Amino acid sequence: MQEDKRDKIIRGMLGGIGLMCAALVLNCARAGNAAAQGADDTAAVYAASSVKELPVFERDSAYSNVARQVAFGPRVPNTAAHEACAGWLASELARHGAAVTLQKADLPAWDGTILKTTNIMGSFNPEMGDRLLLLAHYDTRPWADKDSDPAKRQKPIDGANDGASGVGVLLEAARLLGTVNPGKGVDILFIDSEDYGTEADDDSWALGAAYFAENPILPGYRPARAVLLDMVGGKNARFASEYFSRRSARALDDAFRGAAAREGYAEMFPSTVGGAVNDDHIPFLRNGIPAIDIIDYQESTGFPETWHTADDNLDNIDPATLEAVGKTLIRFIYE
Repeated sequence: MQEDKRDKIIRGMLGGIGLMCAALVLNCARAGNAAAQGADDTAAVYAASSVKELPVFERDSAYSNVARQVAFGPRVPNTAAHEACAGWLASELARHGAAVTLQKADLPAWDGTILKTTNIMGSFNPEMGDRLLLLAHYDTRPWADKDSDPAKRQKPIDGANDGASGVGVLLEAARLLGTVNPGKGVDILFIDSEDYGTEADDDSWALGAAYFAENPILPGYRPARAVLLDMVGGKNARFASEYFSRRSARALDDAFRGAAAREGYAEMFPSTVGGAVNDDHIPFLRNGIPAIDIIDYQESTGFPETWHTADDNLDNIDPATLEAVGKTLIRFIYE
């Protein structure tokens, strides 16, 4: 039975992890060992610092960032909209005071298409070590292949939630990082070529993230930990703990959910495992870097109804969801 890019529902919890999980366990041995052996130390680091007053995450600003991306049109690699959006993202990071680095690559897709890929990283306090990497993909699905209307299935999607929402939250975070120095090294990465995959090939997804994880964007660059935001703007969203994140980076996952609880969002960010997701965090786990995926996957219904459909548009973005994720992220960064 073929599986969707993301819809790999807790095979390990049901008694048979299968080949993908087995491969991930092998490839993520270092990450798993680090999470298991250093969990207490990691948790202590997260709990060690505190701030008197957190910078204020503005939901309207995050929503405006989402709307601006959608206004470019579908950000499919090799299109003018994609190129224009990439330029805007780089300029926004620079405007907020980040040191910006571009990583370009020509990556072959499953159908033979060469994707002109640009990963965009903005660094705050670039001279500091022990770096936290925050990432979201900015490309969009070339086909609305899950749409209920067959006539729409070959058309690209707006990607307001699947792509733009995570980027929108991180751009607002960049504004705050440029205003209030967190006193630690933080990188924001807008990752490319995530959504051009096929259900028949697990490795056809997350091409930009795989390239980034295998090819340091700067000499010797290696983040200490990574947090991925994906589909973080939908209505009635709920962010259960993603299976691979929980398995290989439990201390990091606990720290993020602890920040959510202190912001009053414990119900939206439960520690229960919601599913196993093949996403941009997997290449980092394979390279021994603790990484978690904050993604809207609900146990009873799966992914949002708008996923990979023409309905993934601004009408289905909830500023309150952006705010919940953003406030949690800011507390996680600054505490």
